[in-house]
Amino acid sequence: MGKLLCDSSAAVAEALPPSPAPLLTWTSPSPSPAPPPSTWAAVAALEDQQRRRLHRIWERGVAWKPPAPAPPLVFRLDHAGEVDADGNCLFTAARRAAAAKPDARDLRHRIVRRFADVYAAASAPDREAVDAAVRHLYHPDLNSGWGVHVVQDLKLLAPKALRDDLDAAIRDLVQLGIQREMAAETIYKERCIAVNNGDSWTKYMSVSGSAEDEHDIITLQYTEEGLLTIDENRDGHAAAFGDDIAIECLATEFKREVYVVQAHGADAMVDEDNCVFFLPHRPRGEICEPPIFLFMKGTAWCGAGADHYEPLIATVLQNVTPDKAAVVL
Repeated sequence: MGKLLCDSSAAVAEALPPSPAPLLTWTSPSPSPAPPPSTWAAVAALEDQQRRRLHRIWERGVAWKPPAPAPPLVFRLDHAGEVDADGNCLFTAARRAAAAKPDARDLRHRIVRRFADVYAAASAPDREAVDAAVRHLYHPDLNSGWGVHVVQDLKLLAPKALRDDLDAAIRDLVQLGIQREMAAETIYKERCIAVNNGDSWTKYMSVSGSAEDEHDIITLQYTEEGLLTIDENRDGHAAAFGDDIAIECLATEFKREVYVVQAHGADAMVDEDNCVFFLPHRPRGEICEPPIFLFMKGTAWCGAGADHYEPLIATVLQNVTPDKAAVVL
Protein backbone atom coordinates (compact mmCIF):
# COMPACT_ATOMS: atom_id res chain seq x y z
CA MET A 1 0.00 0.00 0.00
CA GLY A 2 1.11 3.56 -0.44
CA LYS A 3 0.95 6.66 -2.52
CA LEU A 4 2.50 6.81 -5.94
CA LEU A 5 3.42 10.40 -6.71
CA CYS A 6 5.85 10.39 -9.57
CA ASP A 7 7.03 13.99 -9.18
CA SER A 8 8.13 13.45 -5.57
CA SER A 9 9.73 10.14 -6.51
CA ALA A 10 11.81 11.81 -9.19
CA ALA A 11 12.86 14.53 -6.78
CA VAL A 12 14.11 11.98 -4.29
CA ALA A 13 15.93 10.00 -6.95
CA GLU A 14 17.69 13.13 -8.20
CA ALA A 15 18.48 14.41 -4.74
CA LEU A 16 20.25 11.36 -3.41
CA PRO A 17 23.77 10.52 -4.63
CA PRO A 18 24.73 7.14 -6.10
CA SER A 19 24.18 4.38 -3.59
CA PRO A 20 26.82 2.14 -2.05
CA ALA A 21 27.12 -1.52 -2.95
CA PRO A 22 23.94 -3.52 -2.28
CA LEU A 23 23.54 -5.13 1.13
CA LEU A 24 22.05 -8.29 -0.31
CA THR A 25 22.72 -10.73 -3.10
CA TRP A 26 19.63 -11.36 -5.18
CA THR A 27 18.82 -14.21 -7.50
CA SER A 28 16.54 -13.91 -10.48
CA PRO A 29 13.44 -16.11 -10.39
CA SER A 30 13.97 -19.35 -12.26
CA PRO A 31 11.86 -19.78 -15.39
CA SER A 32 8.61 -21.61 -14.83
CA PRO A 33 6.05 -23.07 -17.24
CA ALA A 34 3.66 -20.44 -18.51
CA PRO A 35 0.23 -20.66 -16.87
CA PRO A 36 -2.89 -21.01 -19.00
CA PRO A 37 -4.52 -17.88 -20.46
CA SER A 38 -6.98 -17.90 -17.55
CA THR A 39 -4.28 -16.46 -15.25
CA TRP A 40 -5.85 -13.02 -15.03
CA ALA A 41 -9.34 -14.51 -14.87
CA ALA A 42 -8.46 -15.81 -11.41
CA VAL A 43 -7.48 -12.38 -10.04
CA ALA A 44 -10.22 -10.89 -7.91
CA ALA A 45 -11.69 -7.39 -8.11
CA LEU A 46 -10.76 -6.69 -11.74
CA GLU A 47 -13.17 -4.99 -14.09
CA ASP A 48 -13.72 -6.48 -17.54
CA GLN A 49 -11.74 -3.74 -19.29
CA GLN A 50 -8.80 -4.27 -16.93
CA ARG A 51 -8.87 -8.02 -17.44
CA ARG A 52 -8.99 -7.72 -21.23
CA ARG A 53 -6.08 -5.29 -21.29
CA LEU A 54 -3.97 -7.40 -18.91
CA HIS A 55 -4.67 -10.54 -20.92
CA ARG A 56 -3.51 -8.79 -24.10
CA ILE A 57 -0.29 -7.81 -22.32
CA TRP A 58 0.06 -11.41 -21.11
CA GLU A 59 -0.31 -12.76 -24.64
CA ARG A 60 2.01 -10.33 -26.44
CA GLY A 61 4.47 -9.51 -23.67
CA VAL A 62 6.28 -6.41 -22.45
CA ALA A 63 9.46 -5.32 -24.25
CA TRP A 64 12.37 -4.03 -22.16
CA LYS A 65 15.59 -2.61 -23.54
CA PRO A 66 18.46 -3.43 -21.17
CA PRO A 67 21.64 -1.36 -21.01
CA ALA A 68 23.78 -1.75 -24.15
CA PRO A 69 25.02 -3.94 -25.67
CA ALA A 70 22.48 -6.56 -24.54
CA PRO A 71 19.53 -7.15 -26.92
CA PRO A 72 15.97 -6.25 -25.91
CA LEU A 73 13.92 -8.81 -24.00
CA VAL A 74 10.18 -9.48 -24.15
CA PHE A 75 8.63 -10.63 -20.89
CA ARG A 76 5.41 -12.42 -20.10
CA LEU A 77 4.00 -11.10 -16.84
CA ASP A 78 2.22 -13.70 -14.72
CA HIS A 79 0.31 -12.82 -11.61
CA ALA A 80 2.11 -14.56 -8.74
CA GLY A 81 -0.77 -14.60 -6.29
CA GLU A 82 -2.15 -12.28 -3.68
CA VAL A 83 -0.26 -11.21 -0.57
CA ASP A 84 -1.63 -10.14 2.80
CA ALA A 85 -3.05 -6.62 2.98
CA ASP A 86 -1.21 -5.92 6.23
CA GLY A 87 0.67 -2.77 5.26
CA ASN A 88 3.77 -4.79 4.35
CA CYS A 89 2.51 -5.77 0.89
CA LEU A 90 5.13 -3.74 -1.03
CA PHE A 91 7.96 -5.61 0.64
CA THR A 92 6.22 -8.99 0.50
CA ALA A 93 5.44 -8.55 -3.19
CA ALA A 94 8.96 -7.30 -4.05
CA ARG A 95 10.50 -10.19 -2.15
CA ARG A 96 8.44 -12.72 -4.10
CA ALA A 97 8.91 -11.02 -7.48
CA ALA A 98 12.70 -10.86 -7.00
CA ALA A 99 13.00 -14.31 -5.37
CA ALA A 100 14.79 -12.63 -2.47
CA LYS A 101 15.53 -14.55 0.71
CA PRO A 102 14.86 -12.02 3.53
CA ASP A 103 11.32 -11.89 4.90
CA ALA A 104 9.23 -8.77 4.36
CA ARG A 105 10.03 -7.21 7.73
CA ASP A 106 13.78 -7.77 7.31
CA LEU A 107 13.64 -6.37 3.78
CA ARG A 108 11.77 -3.31 5.06
CA HIS A 109 14.46 -2.61 7.66
CA ARG A 110 17.31 -3.12 5.19
CA ILE A 111 15.72 -0.61 2.85
CA VAL A 112 15.33 1.88 5.71
CA ARG A 113 18.99 1.47 6.69
CA ARG A 114 20.07 2.03 3.09
CA PHE A 115 18.03 5.22 2.89
CA ALA A 116 19.31 6.45 6.26
CA ASP A 117 22.96 5.99 5.25
CA VAL A 118 22.54 7.82 1.96
CA TYR A 119 20.41 10.57 3.50
CA ALA A 120 22.98 11.20 6.24
CA ALA A 121 25.77 11.52 3.66
CA ALA A 122 23.81 13.84 1.34
CA SER A 123 24.46 17.58 1.06
CA ALA A 124 22.13 20.04 2.78
CA PRO A 125 20.27 21.01 -0.44
CA ASP A 126 19.76 17.34 -1.29
CA ARG A 127 18.39 16.59 2.16
CA GLU A 128 16.04 19.56 1.88
CA ALA A 129 14.66 18.16 -1.39
CA VAL A 130 14.03 14.81 0.30
CA ASP A 131 12.41 16.52 3.28
CA ALA A 132 10.06 18.40 0.96
CA ALA A 133 9.02 15.14 -0.72
CA VAL A 134 8.34 13.51 2.66
CA ARG A 135 6.24 16.48 3.81
CA HIS A 136 4.27 16.29 0.59
CA LEU A 137 3.42 12.66 1.30
CA TYR A 138 2.82 12.63 5.05
CA HIS A 139 2.54 16.15 6.46
CA PRO A 140 1.00 18.31 3.72
CA ASP A 141 0.06 21.95 4.05
CA LEU A 142 -3.62 21.87 5.04
CA ASN A 143 -4.15 25.29 3.50
CA SER A 144 -3.83 23.81 0.02
CA GLY A 145 -4.28 20.58 -1.90
CA TRP A 146 -8.04 20.30 -1.58
CA GLY A 147 -8.44 20.10 -5.33
CA VAL A 148 -6.85 16.64 -5.23
CA HIS A 149 -9.13 15.04 -2.65
CA VAL A 150 -11.62 16.00 0.02
CA VAL A 151 -9.61 14.31 2.82
CA GLN A 152 -5.94 14.83 3.74
CA ASP A 153 -3.90 12.90 6.31
CA LEU A 154 -1.20 13.95 8.73
CA LYS A 155 1.00 11.09 9.95
CA LEU A 156 2.50 11.19 13.44
CA LEU A 157 4.58 8.70 15.41
CA ALA A 158 3.84 7.95 19.06
CA PRO A 159 6.67 6.19 20.95
CA LYS A 160 5.15 3.02 22.40
CA ALA A 161 6.87 3.71 25.72
CA LEU A 162 4.97 7.03 26.04
CA ARG A 163 1.42 5.90 25.22
CA ASP A 164 0.34 5.91 28.88
CA ASP A 165 1.74 9.43 29.32
CA LEU A 166 -0.08 10.61 26.20
CA ASP A 167 -3.35 9.14 27.42
CA ALA A 168 -2.93 10.84 30.80
CA ALA A 169 -2.29 14.19 29.15
CA ILE A 170 -5.40 13.80 27.00
CA ARG A 171 -7.50 12.95 30.09
CA ASP A 172 -6.22 16.07 31.83
CA LEU A 173 -7.48 18.25 28.97
CA VAL A 174 -10.82 16.45 28.88
CA GLN A 175 -11.25 17.13 32.61
CA LEU A 176 -10.77 20.82 31.83
CA GLY A 177 -13.80 20.65 29.54
CA ILE A 178 -12.11 20.19 26.17
CA GLN A 179 -13.79 17.76 23.77
CA ARG A 180 -11.95 14.44 23.73
CA GLU A 181 -11.12 14.52 19.99
CA MET A 182 -9.81 18.09 20.21
CA ALA A 183 -7.74 17.16 23.28
CA ALA A 184 -6.23 14.18 21.48
CA GLU A 185 -5.37 16.29 18.42
CA THR A 186 -3.62 18.85 20.63
CA ILE A 187 -1.55 16.33 22.61
CA TYR A 188 -0.58 14.24 19.60
CA LYS A 189 0.55 17.30 17.63
CA GLU A 190 2.54 18.63 20.60
CA ARG A 191 4.21 15.42 21.77
CA CYS A 192 4.40 13.02 18.81
CA ILE A 193 6.87 12.96 15.94
CA ALA A 194 5.61 14.51 12.70
CA VAL A 195 6.61 12.56 9.59
CA ASN A 196 7.98 15.58 7.75
CA ASN A 197 11.66 14.91 6.90
CA GLY A 198 14.10 12.15 6.06
CA ASP A 199 14.92 11.33 9.67
CA SER A 200 11.28 10.87 10.67
CA TRP A 201 10.66 8.93 7.42
CA THR A 202 13.16 6.29 8.56
CA LYS A 203 11.27 5.92 11.84
CA TYR A 204 7.92 5.82 10.04
CA MET A 205 8.94 3.32 7.35
CA SER A 206 10.42 1.05 10.02
CA VAL A 207 6.94 0.44 11.47
CA SER A 208 5.73 -2.98 10.33
CA GLY A 209 2.76 -3.37 12.65
CA SER A 210 4.49 -5.75 15.04
CA ALA A 211 5.04 -5.63 18.80
CA GLU A 212 8.75 -5.03 18.15
CA ASP A 213 8.13 -1.61 16.59
CA GLU A 214 9.34 1.37 18.61
CA HIS A 215 6.50 3.64 17.46
CA ASP A 216 2.77 3.51 16.77
CA ILE A 217 1.37 5.37 13.78
CA ILE A 218 -1.22 8.05 14.56
CA THR A 219 -3.25 9.41 11.64
CA LEU A 220 -5.09 12.73 11.80
CA GLN A 221 -7.63 13.07 8.98
CA TYR A 222 -8.83 16.49 7.88
CA THR A 223 -11.36 17.96 5.52
CA GLU A 224 -11.27 21.56 4.39
CA GLU A 225 -13.56 22.40 7.34
CA GLY A 226 -11.16 20.95 9.93
CA LEU A 227 -10.44 17.73 11.83
CA LEU A 228 -12.51 14.78 10.61
CA THR A 229 -11.26 11.86 12.69
CA ILE A 230 -8.24 10.41 14.49
CA ASP A 231 -6.94 6.88 14.00
CA GLU A 232 -5.13 6.27 17.29
CA ASN A 233 -4.00 2.74 16.33
CA ARG A 234 -4.31 1.48 19.89
CA ASP A 235 -3.61 -2.13 18.97
CA GLY A 236 -0.35 -1.09 17.27
CA HIS A 237 -1.07 -3.17 14.16
CA ALA A 238 -0.85 -0.36 11.59
CA ALA A 239 2.21 -0.57 9.33
CA ALA A 240 3.76 2.15 7.18
CA PHE A 241 2.60 1.66 3.61
CA GLY A 242 5.37 1.45 1.03
CA ASP A 243 5.82 4.64 -1.01
CA ASP A 244 7.81 5.92 -3.97
CA ILE A 245 10.86 6.60 -1.82
CA ALA A 246 10.86 3.01 -0.60
CA ILE A 247 10.47 1.70 -4.16
CA GLU A 248 13.47 3.77 -5.30
CA CYS A 249 15.47 2.23 -2.45
CA LEU A 250 14.30 -1.26 -3.44
CA ALA A 251 15.37 -0.63 -7.04
CA THR A 252 18.82 0.46 -5.84
CA GLU A 253 19.11 -2.50 -3.49
CA PHE A 254 18.23 -4.93 -6.27
CA LYS A 255 20.20 -2.96 -8.90
CA ARG A 256 17.11 -3.49 -11.03
CA GLU A 257 14.36 -1.26 -12.32
CA VAL A 258 11.05 -1.70 -10.53
CA TYR A 259 7.91 -1.22 -12.62
CA VAL A 260 4.54 -0.88 -10.95
CA VAL A 261 1.83 -2.11 -13.32
CA GLN A 262 -1.19 -0.08 -12.27
CA ALA A 263 -4.70 -0.98 -13.40
CA HIS A 264 -7.58 1.46 -13.11
CA GLY A 265 -11.22 1.01 -13.94
CA ALA A 266 -14.33 3.03 -14.61
CA ASP A 267 -14.24 4.74 -11.22
CA ALA A 268 -11.11 6.57 -12.31
CA MET A 269 -12.66 7.46 -15.69
CA VAL A 270 -9.84 5.79 -17.64
CA ASP A 271 -10.72 4.37 -21.05
CA GLU A 272 -9.93 0.76 -21.84
CA ASP A 273 -6.85 1.45 -23.96
CA ASN A 274 -5.22 3.35 -21.12
CA CYS A 275 -6.58 1.60 -18.04
CA VAL A 276 -3.23 -0.19 -17.48
CA PHE A 277 0.02 1.74 -17.28
CA PHE A 278 3.58 1.26 -16.02
CA LEU A 279 5.21 3.45 -13.37
CA PRO A 280 9.02 3.12 -13.57
CA HIS A 281 11.43 3.41 -10.66
CA ARG A 282 15.12 3.35 -11.57
CA PRO A 283 18.00 2.47 -9.26
CA ARG A 284 20.54 5.09 -8.34
CA GLY A 285 23.47 3.54 -10.15
CA GLU A 286 23.97 0.68 -12.57
CA ILE A 287 21.29 -1.77 -13.69
CA CYS A 288 22.58 -5.32 -13.41
CA GLU A 289 19.53 -7.52 -13.99
CA PRO A 290 16.11 -7.46 -15.69
CA PRO A 291 13.38 -5.39 -14.05
CA ILE A 292 11.02 -6.41 -11.28
CA PHE A 293 7.30 -5.99 -11.89
CA LEU A 294 4.67 -5.34 -9.23
CA PHE A 295 0.93 -5.18 -9.78
CA MET A 296 -1.49 -2.75 -8.22
CA LYS A 297 -5.24 -2.49 -8.59
CA GLY A 298 -6.32 1.11 -8.25
CA THR A 299 -9.79 1.93 -6.98
CA ALA A 300 -9.92 5.62 -7.94
CA TRP A 301 -7.66 8.64 -7.90
CA CYS A 302 -7.75 9.01 -4.12
CA GLY A 303 -4.09 8.99 -3.03
CA ALA A 304 -3.19 8.34 -6.68
CA GLY A 305 -5.06 5.03 -6.44
CA ALA A 306 -2.28 3.20 -4.63
CA ASP A 307 -4.07 0.50 -2.70
CA HIS A 308 -2.29 -2.84 -2.68
CA TYR A 309 0.84 -4.35 -4.25
CA GLU A 310 1.01 -7.89 -5.59
CA PRO A 311 3.96 -9.70 -7.21
CA LEU A 312 4.37 -10.45 -10.90
CA ILE A 313 6.76 -13.08 -12.24
CA ALA A 314 8.48 -12.06 -15.48
CA THR A 315 9.58 -14.82 -17.84
CA VAL A 316 11.24 -14.24 -21.21
CA LEU A 317 9.05 -14.92 -24.24
CA GLN A 318 11.11 -16.70 -26.85
CA ASN A 319 10.76 -15.85 -30.53
CA VAL A 320 8.83 -12.63 -29.89
CA THR A 321 10.33 -9.39 -31.18
CA PRO A 322 9.91 -6.09 -29.33
CA ASP A 323 7.80 -4.60 -32.13
CA LYS A 324 5.21 -7.32 -31.56
CA ALA A 325 4.92 -6.69 -27.81
CA ALA A 326 1.83 -5.08 -26.32
CA VAL A 327 3.93 -2.61 -24.32
CA VAL A 328 7.42 -1.22 -24.92
CA LEU A 329 9.05 0.20 -21.81
